[in-house]
Amino acid sequence: MTHRGLMHRILLLLFCAALSLQAVAQDQAAIDSGKTLFRNNCASCHNKNMKDNLTGPALGGTEERWASYPKEDLYAWIRNSQNLITSGHPRATELWNKWKPVQMTSFQNLTDAEIDNMLAYIKCTNDGNCPGTQVTGTAADTAAPPKKPNNTLLFVVLALILGILALVLARVISNLGYMIKLKEGDASAHRKTLVEMLTSKGVIAFVIFALVVLGSYTTVNNAIMLGRQQGYQPEQPIKFSHATHAGLQKIDCQYCHDGARRSKQSVIPAANTCMNCHKAVKVGSQYGTAELTKIYASIGYDPSSDKYLENYSQMAEADIEKVYKKWISDNYIQANQKLDAAGEQLIEEQWQGIVNALKNEDNGDNKIPGPIEWVRIHNLPDHVYFNHSQHVSIGKVACQTCHGQVQEMDVVGQYSPLSMGWCINCHRQTEVKFADNDYYKTYARYHEEIAKGERSKVTVEEIGGLECQKCHY
Repeated sequence: MTHRGLMHRILLLLFCAALSLQAVAQDQAAIDSGKTLFRNNCASCHNKNMKDNLTGPALGGTEERWASYPKEDLYAWIRNSQNLITSGHPRATELWNKWKPVQMTSFQNLTDAEIDNMLAYIKCTNDGNCPGTQVTGTAADTAAPPKKPNNTLLFVVLALILGILALVLARVISNLGYMIKLKEGDASAHRKTLVEMLTSKGVIAFVIFALVVLGSYTTVNNAIMLGRQQGYQPEQPIKFSHATHAGLQKIDCQYCHDGARRSKQSVIPAANTCMNCHKAVKVGSQYGTAELTKIYASIGYDPSSDKYLENYSQMAEADIEKVYKKWISDNYIQANQKLDAAGEQLIEEQWQGIVNALKNEDNGDNKIPGPIEWVRIHNLPDHVYFNHSQHVSIGKVACQTCHGQVQEMDVVGQYSPLSMGWCINCHRQTEVKFADNDYYKTYARYHEEIAKGERSKVTVEEIGGLECQKCHY
């Protein structure tokens, strides 16, 4: 094989490898896009494991179930299910008869490509072969969404292939230049060595340019991600289980977070809110006295006598220790008939848990009693305005839309990305609930158009939901 033929084969192999890696990268990008679209649009109603029903049906096998109909029908169903039902479509009517009166949200702004990406993510999740992704549908997965796959190795391989290709082409060009100079009779002509090629002005200038671009991209990307902590799931001073309270006991979110319906913040429940129930329920179903006693110690409630301790803030810590160790001891003896060595150890461990939960020497609060210092999970930047009451009371947005299936979480984590793009997409797609909502009576034109049948809905975008000043005041 000639030198030229060998070079041609090497270039062809490198080109094919680059195309193959590019195709893999494109497939991965489509699935990643579909995953984001699913989380932002579908996850509040459809189970993330794609196999179990939730508010809506399991989505695994969607394409197979619609295979006997044109693909455009599935697109139409996802964009506006009620229109397809009204038209008498057999599959749409079948689904409606099974799930009514639950209506699927319309997603008019989704393109065919975006829907295809979502379907690809649904399919690979259902089949269990999504690259770098594992979705099981458990409470822990809901709180901490699966991390994005790391494509660093893919990009490194692509960079190496392109670098080798660039070197080969540079060598070819150098040889051609050398041959031309020889033909022109240039006696000083010589073949450039690899070192000469790599240290040429053009290569150095390109490397500097690439470093500036890469550094700028990294800086901007890190600035955009500052404070974004999707999946953040810190350990709290008290092991409060939302799965027990909101799930098993069916306590409404706004009973504890009562600020959500009437103020900007949802507010952290005060200990007296806990005491509304835990004056009666004194031993937890999961942790016994260990966690509930932390609440009692934070506010000076003696569960043994059902009374609040007088002058609690002035009591010596040794006296406080006696009160709560007695409570823990009495309960242990009641359950085990006697206080043995294991009981002594348990009492000491639970008291130390109280101390660790209520003392914080970092901020000077190194004395019991002390407040329960919950660890903040959701933290928007200072330049972002968000009002809970506007969304909860006016927009009728369910807590789970932004916070995930909290009623299934033992430990709460940040479910949504809380990014600007995520908010904007929600405003573009979310239908404003005009019916029987006095707040929107001022939008007379939209009410008239709905009455005339000229429009079927009004989105948040259409009432100013994308104006910069709405969120950045």
